[in-house]
Amino acid sequence: MSEMYSEHPVMFKNNPIGFIISLLLIPVFGIGLLILLGWHLQNKATKLTVNENEILHEKGLLSKERSEVNINSIRTTKVKQSFFNRIFGVGAVEIYTAGDSPEITVAGMPDPNKIRELIKARQNGG
Repeated sequence: MSEMYSEHPVMFKNNPIGFIISLLLIPVFGIGLLILLGWHLQNKATKLTVNENEILHEKGLLSKERSEVNINSIRTTKVKQSFFNRIFGVGAVEIYTAGDSPEITVAGMPDPNKIRELIKARQNGG
């Protein structure tokens, strides 16, 4: 199975103001460094992968939570982007199969519209 998309959420592009504030807080007892380290670990602990037949969502560093959704069972894919998210090319992706709550929700993903397009293409036999 070949991966068509495999990314972790991004830091700076997803929240540039929070990133800059964290950098400015580094001289204050290293608080900014702790914030950046925690944020980085949280982002590296989350991964979204789209392959030919399914979407894989993994969360966690020491303990793992993994969700797999078959592309053919996806009913709706939503991409949510604020104004700044659109400028930096990031956004939140929500994947729905049935019901009113998403099966998978991941924020801060680079090129979220690519994910939606890949899912649509796979559903249409592409």
